[in-house]
Amino acid sequence: MARTALSEILRNAGVEEPEAGQLEIRGADPVLPLAYRIGTAGAASLAAVGLAAARLWKLRTGRSQSVSVDTRAAAVSLRSARYLRIDGKAPPPTWNPLSGFYPVRDGGWISIHCNFPNHRDAALAVLGTPAERELAGKASSNWDGEALEDAIHARGGCAGFVRTAGQWRRHAQAQAVSVQPLLEIERIGDAPPEPLPSGNRPLSGVRVLDLTRVLAGPTCARSLAEHGADVLKITAAHLPDSGAVELDTGIGKLSARIDLRTAEGVETLRGLVRDADVFSQSYRPSALAARGFAPEALAALRPGIVCVSLSAWGSTGPWFARRGFDTIVQAVSGIAHASGDGTKPRLLPVSAIDYVSGYLMAFGAMVALERRAREGGSWLVRAGLARTGKWIVDRGLVPAGSFEGLPGDLPDEELRPLLGELDAPDGRIRHLRPVVMLSETPARWSRPPVPLGTHAPVWPARGEFNTDS
Repeated sequence: MARTALSEILRNAGVEEPEAGQLEIRGADPVLPLAYRIGTAGAASLAAVGLAAARLWKLRTGRSQSVSVDTRAAAVSLRSARYLRIDGKAPPPTWNPLSGFYPVRDGGWISIHCNFPNHRDAALAVLGTPAERELAGKASSNWDGEALEDAIHARGGCAGFVRTAGQWRRHAQAQAVSVQPLLEIERIGDAPPEPLPSGNRPLSGVRVLDLTRVLAGPTCARSLAEHGADVLKITAAHLPDSGAVELDTGIGKLSARIDLRTAEGVETLRGLVRDADVFSQSYRPSALAARGFAPEALAALRPGIVCVSLSAWGSTGPWFARRGFDTIVQAVSGIAHASGDGTKPRLLPVSAIDYVSGYLMAFGAMVALERRAREGGSWLVRAGLARTGKWIVDRGLVPAGSFEGLPGDLPDEELRPLLGELDAPDGRIRHLRPVVMLSETPARWSRPPVPLGTHAPVWPARGEFNTDS
């Protein structure tokens, strides 16, 4: 199953199958007590990342290397933050108690995102209640689900009416998503071929600007860092973040703050772009374009740049400009309904859509870097949460009853070797190690996670910390 899924990814990107004997994928679903084949999806997308890194290594050295992925480890990587510990303690929860499912008229449900204060305030303004879940639930039950969904989005919030899979298939946005490619890799400008910077890892010396939030986008940049890229995460003090979870997705990265509401901030980012190789963003399509950082503008500023862009719903359909998150895609697409108990929907205990999207973005970025080195050009890589969700659902379900009785996590003796520890400014950090294994250039992170905004918005010397001793 995972090899078939991997072939779909490679074929979509126009990448050849691995050399004979180069790739091993061990294990199969079910890994956790879930009907969806999340282990298959995780293993296939991680295998694609590993193969792309191996291709870059061969481009550097002429040498092939083998790639291996364990399906069980890949499955738990789809909730990597669950295993984060700071000095032996779990971080405070980032899930706002107001986030979740609310009843709507005629026995339906709606998922309302309240993890960001602006989204919470927008939803409460529509509902006309204070920040009390019981009162908000009473107010939501007087609404038609789709009407409330639309009203919250119109106010600047984020919500998803819970649909069955059949209802979603008939929706105009689902029909648009169904014909979108899983991953778009498009040449958007001319530039001469650009060899990879010198170094002894697949992405040594490659500079990545990470303007992403939550899970999928940060996972992309973290995946690039584990193969040697210099990643500089850019945030702003006035924007909400994901709290301590940022430490899990921030492993391997530098972190700086830039206020793009100011002319000085815009010029600072422009200066970083001129010396960057990859620009990754997960804001709504118009947000950065309004500041002059649309992909075409980036390609004009820095010919040869690889732009990686994540949206919730893709670039087509009536919702193309809407906000969205993994949880919202689960709600609208039938996943939450199918995962429920018949009376109330339920989210998956893994953020499979987010993490798989992040792995696909990293894969696409490396494919584009290889094409830049071979043929030149500036490149745009686009992924969408809803399209990733469809791809996961399209893997099919595990046989009925085959996952019943499975434990909710890997046994301690199996999980323990997958975990690592390192010292960071916030304490001793326990984290999930990289899952994809390469024979010559083992995946690893060279920097500990730091609080957001720790560093100045300045590039280090290329590959300064990302070399093997």
